Amino acid sequence: MAGPPADGAGAAPAALTSRAPHVPADRLVAEMVPPPRFQSARFETYIPDPNQPSQAAAVEILSGFAAGIGGGTDPAGGKRRWFGRSAKKAAAPSGPRGVYLDGGYGVGKTHLLASLWHATPAEPALKAFGTFVELTNLVGALGFQQTVQTLSGHRLLCIDEFELDDPGDTVLVSSLLSRLVEAGVALAATSNTLPGKLGEGRFAAADFLREIQGLSAHFRPLRIDGEDYRHRGLPEAPPPFDDATVTRVAHRTPGASLDDFPSLLDHLSKVHPSRYGAMCDGITAVCLTDVQAVPDQSTALRLVVLADRLYDREVPVVAAGKPFDALFSEEMLKGGYRKKYFRAISRLTALARDAKPLVEG
Repeated sequence: MAGPPADGAGAAPAALTSRAPHVPADRLVAEMVPPPRFQSARFETYIPDPNQPSQAAAVEILSGFAAGIGGGTDPAGGKRRWFGRSAKKAAAPSGPRGVYLDGGYGVGKTHLLASLWHATPAEPALKAFGTFVELTNLVGALGFQQTVQTLSGHRLLCIDEFELDDPGDTVLVSSLLSRLVEAGVALAATSNTLPGKLGEGRFAAADFLREIQGLSAHFRPLRIDGEDYRHRGLPEAPPPFDDATVTRVAHRTPGASLDDFPSLLDHLSKVHPSRYGAMCDGITAVCLTDVQAVPDQSTALRLVVLADRLYDREVPVVAAGKPFDALFSEEMLKGGYRKKYFRAISRLTALARDAKPLVEG
């Protein structure tokens, strides 16, 4: 694995294109915890929008759900309950064994999911937290049977950003989750709804039932309404800078990386997406020159994964070239992967805003 960049101010910045880390399968399992951005997330730190009662309701429901997991009893010593139903046996629960958080972008679903993970009274080694992509990567690294065996001893599996756009992966995860429910694992998941399309693509929608088959029976859908908190009362993301400014910021920021955007996109095609997180180890800011619209769908999907890993790690992004809302073509934003692209735009915009002090400093 490539070492961390030099720490001294003014030192030559690192290059993500020079990094191709090897990530052992056991690290993939060990790192299935809430990302750094949400390490301190708790139900108490989630601030519900008073104009959106579904947010406060979600906190109450999820708090009760967490209390019912643990070692089979709730904190009061009673039988474990799942949304008001007593669980007769861990391996054969009656009613939904999980909760599905459905809502738009930036309403705090990941914060709530991480809060659930932290609030569940079980050892960290008995709880797993990862994105849908990370879960499919785990199956690819361990194999299906080994993944089932590894996760079956857990009390809780949290899946962030549940994807409905790849029938193959979706059915794979459906089979995995069915096996885990049989083993007594509680489930929680989040998914995004397109801006302006709230209510469509819901958990019980026909396309979900068709692609996920019988998986919906394991979940209780929980709707969370609200506006994107990343834009509440905040200024718009700064416009792109010129290449000289980005280069200057990279050289004066300890731990920053500096890459030509087209070269980075090419490099991503040579590194498995499961390694993108490790590729960002030690990076304090990502500086990109010559940002352009992505040329094709495969490249765009890889960029989405990188954006997720940068957002998880709270790594600010300083960019020159096209603005982030011009990364994906109109055709992409209307296609089957549109939810991923809107999420990437939202997250990269937030990271660009986080980078503003680096430029002004």
